[in-house]
Amino acid sequence: MTINDRFLTYVQIDTQSDENNHSKPSTTKQYDLAKLLVKELKDLNIQEVKLDPYGVVYAHIPANNASKKTIGLIAHMDTAPDFTGKNVRPKIIFHYDGTPILLNKNLNLWLDPKDFETLSRQIGDDLVVTDGTTLLGADDKAGIAIIMDFVAFIMTHPEYLHCNLSIAFTNDEEIGNGADNFDYAYFNADYAYTIDGGSIHEINYENFNAANATIVVRGRSIHPGSAKNKMLNSILIAQEFHALLDQNAIPSKTEGYEGFYHLDAINGQCEKTTLHYLLRDHDLTKLEKKKQALIKAKEIINQKYQLPLIECNIIDSYYNMKDLILKQPEILEVVYAAYQKLNIDYQLIPIRGGTDGARLSYEGLLTPNLGTGGYNCHGKYEYASLTEMKQMVEILKIIFQQ
Repeated sequence: MTINDRFLTYVQIDTQSDENNHSKPSTTKQYDLAKLLVKELKDLNIQEVKLDPYGVVYAHIPANNASKKTIGLIAHMDTAPDFTGKNVRPKIIFHYDGTPILLNKNLNLWLDPKDFETLSRQIGDDLVVTDGTTLLGADDKAGIAIIMDFVAFIMTHPEYLHCNLSIAFTNDEEIGNGADNFDYAYFNADYAYTIDGGSIHEINYENFNAANATIVVRGRSIHPGSAKNKMLNSILIAQEFHALLDQNAIPSKTEGYEGFYHLDAINGQCEKTTLHYLLRDHDLTKLEKKKQALIKAKEIINQKYQLPLIECNIIDSYYNMKDLILKQPEILEVVYAAYQKLNIDYQLIPIRGGTDGARLSYEGLLTPNLGTGGYNCHGKYEYASLTEMKQMVEILKIIFQQ
């Protein structure tokens, strides 16, 4: 089975996670892919394969050289709740020529390099795109296909000498729960890499510090016909609250190391409105300032109305793994050496998001991220470069020769 075959098979299995379901995993359909992966691993004659009670797939391949080192590879099976992953109909564009790609004739939907500049850097690549009605699922089934193709190479090439390999395919990463119930002792790796995210030319060992904030605004509902000087419309007060925040510190106006407040949900009526914010910054001190800005806005509104109208609950989610990773630079140095040996260019890019690797790193399993060749994730314009996926397999072959 080629990496193309694997990827096309995996993306057609609906594994969308559900942020409103607290079961582990959040959707039983994630087991459909998990069971297939267990079968494929066993068919490759891997002796130690396990599907645990939480739906996580583990496998171990012993070294066939003198190395005692164990390196892990991790990818997640679920796709994002943001857009449907049901009935994915992938299409391959061989030797992409740089022109706009028609995704769906009936919808007049195009994947155009004018809108998505990454396409201009992939002329000549073999790409996989959607039909414009679903996401693709390259996040992170491209990572799974890469790992499985690498594993298949190991098991069919006994002359290839490698260290010990630990594998984990997790679930619910897209809803922030990918590291829940992770069995560190069973995984038993010295360190690991998540194979996730975007371009293979980007190496990630920095991520956002993250917090979630829930703002509850209380109002006073009065019949609008007799509301003068009596009604307190919580929806309007919520707008006042939001206006007190930095209006330039939002996702659509930030990039690189710039943090943001992301108002990602709002539900309101006159009597009560609830706002949910994602707070993100690579600098923990700046994240704390964002938290304080929310608290200050609450105090200003409550003082203005002389009533405790606003409640603010802030919970930390995860932290930047940068300082932890840099304490063991050899984890990155072996990656740099692999890229250099293959003459593949790379950049060190901060992740503008979260990663299982951050939580794993803070639990003692240092886990930077390597890319997959997936782009525009979580929507109908998502696509993947099969060419980049194959290059990542070659990179892994060098990393594991320890």
